Amino acid sequence: MLIVHLLITLDLPYITSLKGRRKILNSLKEKLKHQNMAVTDVSGEYAKEASLALLFFAKNENEAHKKIEKVRNLLDNYMSDIEYTISYEIL
Repeated sequence: MLIVHLLITLDLPYITSLKGRRKILNSLKEKLKHQNMAVTDVSGEYAKEASLALLFFAKNENEAHKKIEKVRNLLDNYMSDIEYTISYEIL
């Protein structure tokens, strides 16, 4: 059993308030929770940048990479106009 930790950093250039950022992140968090992942907002005070930390379990590395790819696809489909980076660690 493997533990996978992802950090998603989003660039939100058109958001002007923390309330606007929170609205986007809450919607994204709900979609990710349906993938059986623990999700938390680890963003700072700057409204135009956001970070989400994800944690999930995988049986093997192949399954871990498949779930990471699902996250990428979700971000590409749901937030096609937002730039993001994903860093991950498989333990």
